Amino acid sequence: MKVSLIIAVYKDVIALDLIIESLKNQTYKNFEVIIAEDGESDEMKEYIRTIEGIEVKHTIQEDMGVRKARSQNNGILASTGEYIIFIDGDCPLFSTFIEGHISLAKDGFALSGRRLNLDNKTTQLLRANSITPSDIENSLFSKYLYLAFDKNTRFEQGIHLNPNGFIYKQFISKRNRNTKILGCNFSCWKKDIVALNGFDESYGESAVSDDMDWDWRFEAYGLQIKSCKNVANMMHLLHKAHDRGNATKYVNQMNFNKLNNRFMCEIGLNSH
Repeated sequence: MKVSLIIAVYKDVIALDLIIESLKNQTYKNFEVIIAEDGESDEMKEYIRTIEGIEVKHTIQEDMGVRKARSQNNGILASTGEYIIFIDGDCPLFSTFIEGHISLAKDGFALSGRRLNLDNKTTQLLRANSITPSDIENSLFSKYLYLAFDKNTRFEQGIHLNPNGFIYKQFISKRNRNTKILGCNFSCWKKDIVALNGFDESYGESAVSDDMDWDWRFEAYGLQIKSCKNVANMMHLLHKAHDRGNATKYVNQMNFNKLNNRFMCEIGLNSH
């Protein structure tokens, strides 16, 4: 099965390069990468031209403030895979990331994962090319165990479990785990997200469209949301929080849509 991995990016070429490096080491090979840029940076364009060894597409749009939802919809429209995984442009992947999503993919379900949050020291080492994402994955319990003592890293999210292994099947998969969608790590069948008209572009410069809106829309459409934590692992580079203004009005708008069961958004893929 072909997978489309959609990466939402904005100007951070160094972070994207770390993701591309981690993609070249994936255990699952049948995938395309769609770099969905919320802008049209010359630096990004030049970097993408240098990528070799993986199938890459690049979608762009005019830089008019935060329009992440629209850029992700651009990515959906450019995709050719049966299954789509969405990640953010500051999240390098474990080598088993795509395989993890595919191993749990099932008709009638969407998958929700989490991330290992790196501290400033480890983030800077990665950005300086002093270490690689593979170094962290392979030495998590030796060289990088210090991350476990920082509660903000959520170290447990970096522990990888084999979804076909005894521990996962007997003790993890049967637990009622938090399955709320996190926009930087979730997946679904392309047919389902197309049926829902993609990301809702009406929520302005807020995170409502990917971190809050999908839970109820997937469920209202008839899908169940299943956790892929500890199976589809990624790491998140530390950065300053992005100010997206007051999202209260957009949350109210989302709640109105939810109350009225408007799970197919009015401004989405059909607006392109």
